[in-house]
Amino acid sequence: MKNVLVLGANGQIARIVEDRILKEQPDVALTLFLRNSSRLSSLANQDQVTLVDGDLADYDAVNAAMKGQDIVYVAFVDHGADNVITNNVIKAMKANNVARVVESSLLGLYNEVPGEYGRWNYSMVKSGLQAAINADKLLAASGLDYTTLRFPWLNDRDEVKYTITHKDEPYLGVSGSRQSMADVIVKIIEDPDYLKNDSVGIADADTQGETRPVY
Repeated sequence: MKNVLVLGANGQIARIVEDRILKEQPDVALTLFLRNSSRLSSLANQDQVTLVDGDLADYDAVNAAMKGQDIVYVAFVDHGADNVITNNVIKAMKANNVARVVESSLLGLYNEVPGEYGRWNYSMVKSGLQAAINADKLLAASGLDYTTLRFPWLNDRDEVKYTITHKDEPYLGVSGSRQSMADVIVKIIEDPDYLKNDSVGIADADTQGETRPVY
């Protein structure tokens, strides 16, 4: 079995990932870590699932959940000014010899979003942007096999349709579906070498040129 720890396991994208893993990857065991595990009680009887109550700001809880894992998926953006969450994850991974981490982030980390939309996006995310930038830098310097996922503004369309851009490329698109974001994570879990040691932008390229999110 491949052991995958999902931190923040009740997030909307995380739930899509979990459902797909249970349907598509029977060789994956999921440890689902969240503040109140009763919110995922519908998964409690799944043989592939272990539910864990915990707070990501609590290093001991993160460290305990990390034991025996192969891949870690951080299912939300680290907006904390001191990056306690990312630091806890990195420390616990190293303590438990876990190498592969995927962490959610946002577009605009590198001023890579052009034009009017880039200016609007910055005005909307600037309060948490520096923390997200720092989290990405911590992962890149950690020596772990990391992927930073720079999500666009999201919608709930059913389509899986996206283009991936890399750290040194302009961001392509302004919006994308949560289904699309989940698809990238499912692919990484299936093949941990996919997008390894990279920071990637994910969006529907057909939304390029829009000045506001596409819902």
